[in-house]
This record gives sequence, structure tokens and C-alpha cells, in this order.
Amino acid sequence: MMETDPRKLEVQINSPALDERIGAAKALGALIRGGKLSRKVLSEVNNHVHTTLSFSPYQPAAAAYQAWKAGLGIVGSIDHDSIGAAREMLDASAALGIASTVGFEVRASFLDTPLGDRKINNPDSKGIVYMCVHGVPRQHIDDAAAFLEPISRVRGQRNRKIVDAFNALGLDFKLDYDADVVPLSRRSDGGSVTERHILYAFSLKMIDALGKGEALVSYLSGKLGLALSQKVRERLLDPENPHYAYDLLGVLKSGYLPLFYIQPGRDECPDAREVVRFGLSIGAIPAYAYLGDVSQSPTGDKKAEKFEDGFLDELLDLLVDIGYPAVTYMPPRNTPEQMKRLQEGCKRRGLMEISGVDINSSRQSFNCPEMLMPICAHLVDSAWALVAHEKLSASGLEYGLFAPSNPLFSKGETLDEKIAQYSGYGRSLDQFDPFGSAASLVNSLILVR
Repeated sequence: MMETDPRKLEVQINSPALDERIGAAKALGALIRGGKLSRKVLSEVNNHVHTTLSFSPYQPAAAAYQAWKAGLGIVGSIDHDSIGAAREMLDASAALGIASTVGFEVRASFLDTPLGDRKINNPDSKGIVYMCVHGVPRQHIDDAAAFLEPISRVRGQRNRKIVDAFNALGLDFKLDYDADVVPLSRRSDGGSVTERHILYAFSLKMIDALGKGEALVSYLSGKLGLALSQKVRERLLDPENPHYAYDLLGVLKSGYLPLFYIQPGRDECPDAREVVRFGLSIGAIPAYAYLGDVSQSPTGDKKAEKFEDGFLDELLDLLVDIGYPAVTYMPPRNTPEQMKRLQEGCKRRGLMEISGVDINSSRQSFNCPEMLMPICAHLVDSAWALVAHEKLSASGLEYGLFAPSNPLFSKGETLDEKIAQYSGYGRSLDQFDPFGSAASLVNSLILVR
């Protein structure tokens, strides 16, 4: 008999077992369809949710359900060096009736560009940028996984060296990469292992040895020499803090990681032009991830530091030269002034704007009220256009938003007009059967034309 208690299903949807997660998503979907489970649907969307396939407390199905509960219209999975969450995200979202997108995030090399000697959007490295590949068509998920596999393999080799460097610091805690770090990941399922896994393993070691509270806080400020803000100190002094390990990880990432971090090389960070070419070849939408100068980090894991704002026009021109069709950014991280300047630069250059907030901690809310600001209203339309792009492309890459000979467009539409058209298509889909309704929509539109 199918479970019908939503509280039990909420636990099952984050189970380690895939069949249990999908079963829970279908059971919750049945309750939703039957009117026994409801929500208030908001205008908010999020195309950048991390899952357990990189680093997150949420399995892909659980991320979809948390987004549904929060009232989001769209949820998108983005994992570092992995697209392993994609199929589960698509299946769970369809079961729940929430629109979805899938993609991946990688570090790409700008070393052979005029900006190669600068920090661009990566707090850890000069000449290396974070970028996303959004809207991967379903039939090319395996191609994306094959593209990412060697990147993840080389990253694993560097991870081992990072753990060795950590152990060489001579702290009271030692880490074993295979015993302590890898089991925290989903590497065997095509997931990646990141610096956050290493720091999380370190956090768990400290909590286990020192407990939660004064002894651990004293170790951080004394032995590790970390300056803790009053807010962080209060959180780490509270043994009942449900986000304790994630808060501790954030402190270590911003203040201690540089002591043993090892820079990635070109073998782990393919040239940005290569990533863009690959993304376009599979009908996806490669996007540069704008960070902007940081004054205060909402997630607590970034120091105040300057990034692209001092050379934004030069950067945007370079993105066009490389072939990027889009820029993605996170409204909670940026001021209205930063966003306005970025938006004007993108509009002048015909770059699509995509939004998302990188959920990777239990402390973070799935809601993003900043999306409701007038300056962000067009980002909601872009997100729905991204949904349509991905689902219609399953019927053929010629139906992609940037496909050069898309039969759904007449000649001469501007990018804004194309986004508006595809936004309408995305909103019209039956989100319980997005691919079936997208195929029907394509057939009907072709017949009309």
C-alpha cells in the first residue's frame, strides 16, 4: 500500500535509496493531484540548486520537493562537475508538478585571455572562472556526463593532494580521503567530490572530538587563529543549532581553506571556449556566472573582495567574443546598482540573463524574495523561457532558444521577443507531463506555421 502520510514521505524523499525517493515523489504527487496537499504558488524561481551529487543536504528529489513547498514555480539542479542529478530531478519534478531545468557548473580557464592574470569570479584562483551550462536537453545528459568525467577524475587526484596538505599542517585531526571524505559524496553515482566535502569531514571530526560549544569555538579562535564574527560565534556556541556543521564549514571555507588549498590546473579546467562549444553542441545554454564585488556574503563563505565590477565592460565584450549566449547571476548576492549595470551591459550585447541561488546548506531558504523586486521581474520570464528551451529541445535541437534555424521563430525577432515567446510556452506546459506536452506543443505550432 502506498504511504500517504506527508510527514513520512518528506523523510523518504531524501532517502539514500533512489527507488524510495522516486516512490515518495510519486506518492506526494498523488496527494497534490488529489487536492490533499497544496501550496501557495509564488513568482519566485530558482535554476541553481545544488544536490548531493556535488554538495548539499538535499537529494535531487528532496530538492524538488523543498522547492515545491516553498512555492517556487521552477526548480533547477546545478552541480559542480556533475550532471548526475538530472534524471532524478526531471522525474521527481514531473511527479510533483513543478517545472524543472537541469545543467551543471564547472571551473573553466580564462588563462589564455586578456583577463588571465586577474581574479574574475573565483575567490580561490586567478584566471579560472565558474560557469554554468543550463538547459541541457534530456537526450544529451549522457554526453554531458561523459564530458565531465575526466574533469571530475582529475579533481579527485587534486583532492587527495589537498587532504595531504591539510594533514601536513600538524593539527589534532587527520583526514583519510577514502575513509572520511569520499563516503560523504556520491562519487559512485556520478557525483563530484569538492572542497566542501573535505571541509565537512574536518567539521565532523572537530564536532566529534570537541563537541558543540565553547571548546570548539576556542579551538577555532585559538589553535586555528580564526576571527569569528559575533553572529558566527553565537551560532557555534549553540549546541542545539540544527545547521551547526554547515555553519562550521562556512567558517573554515572563508578563513582556513587557503592554508592548504591547491590550485586546479588546466587539465581540470578546460578552456572556456571549449566548454562553450560543447554546451552549444548539445543544445544547452552556456552562461558565465557573474559574482560581482563582495561586501558581505549571504552564505558566510566569501570574504569581502573585489571581482568583476572594475572591468565589467571588458569582461562582457570578452564573453561575446568567446561565444557565451548568457550570463547567470544571483540577486541576493548583488546590490540593485550592480544588477542594473550588469543588465544594461547584457542588453547592449544581446546576452540572455539567467538567475539562480546556489542552495548548498540546510540554513539556506529555498525562497528568494529578491526575485520579486521590479529589477528582477524579467529574470522570471527568462527562467520560464529556459524551461521551454529544455523541454522543446527534447523534440529536436532545432527548437532550442538559440538554434540558428528554429522553425518556431520568424526572421528578425530580438532576443527579448524570443524570450517572451518561449516564456509563454514554458508556462503553458503541463508540468506533470512536461515532455509529452512540449512534444504536443511543437507539433501544433509546426502545423500552424
